[in-house]
Amino acid sequence: MVDAIIWVFASILGAFRDVAYAVSHPQEWLAWLPYINQTMPTPEVKESLMRFIYYGASKELFFVLLTLFLILTAVGLWRRPVMWAYVRGLEWFANGLGRLVAWAGLIMVIQQIVIVFLQRIFRVATIELGAFGIGFEKDLSWWSEELKLYNAMIVALCVTYTFVQGGHVRVDLIYAGVSYRTKKAIDMFGSLFFMIPVATLTWLFAWFFFWRVMVVPNTSASDSLDKLLLKARAVRWNIETIGFSPNGFDAYFLFKLLILSFVALTFLHALAFFWRNLLEFIEGPAAEGKHLDKDTLGQGEEAYEGTH
Repeated sequence: MVDAIIWVFASILGAFRDVAYAVSHPQEWLAWLPYINQTMPTPEVKESLMRFIYYGASKELFFVLLTLFLILTAVGLWRRPVMWAYVRGLEWFANGLGRLVAWAGLIMVIQQIVIVFLQRIFRVATIELGAFGIGFEKDLSWWSEELKLYNAMIVALCVTYTFVQGGHVRVDLIYAGVSYRTKKAIDMFGSLFFMIPVATLTWLFAWFFFWRVMVVPNTSASDSLDKLLLKARAVRWNIETIGFSPNGFDAYFLFKLLILSFVALTFLHALAFFWRNLLEFIEGPAAEGKHLDKDTLGQGEEAYEGTH
């Protein structure tokens, strides 16, 4: 037990060293960026990609984020307006992204209508979009399968917006009957021991799942850094472009990227939710819903809000 505590504190202290080294040596983990989907010219560039993959889901990154969370929380407790700024900023980001991406639902409906008319009435086989001499032409089956991407965007990128708006389903066994501060304690506990751990585990597997469709040889969560650096000798881009049909949508790697986006947003909002409930716990019932930007159907429609 003592050894575990010492290891945790040593890892937290080591996070400062890791951040300093990463910032001062960006070429060791970012040199691959100019060569996305191109031949990587040197072994050093290939190794930088493998370091990026390794550290993107490593214990070092976990302790960097944990240390940052502890520092931000300490500063916020010292200056509560600063913590309110964290909450407002993260909720503003969640609301802004959700409200923007929600328009994908309208685009999805319009695109489906266009596809039906072109396919069934005008017997058109392809759709081409173009501007300034640049054209983008794909088979109708490509556009039809691409509709799934809009649906995935709404699910993955509107998740925290829905949370801020109180739109997620809550299974309530004891919550409604407990006191105000007990509710806040339950919410803080849920953030720290349910949302963040689940998001962390999901990120671990989603990260390597994403890179398995981006490069070969395949990488794994069980690979050590030394093993990945050995694989770097043969690494090359192999971005997934295989559709379910011969002329169908062929950018399925975007769905894997959306999984990562979903997990990152969930992790960020778990922090915002913890900080909000901590502040409301400290400041009392008068602070409940403070600075909360919730959508409304308009004056006189309050009875219908939260029912859709």
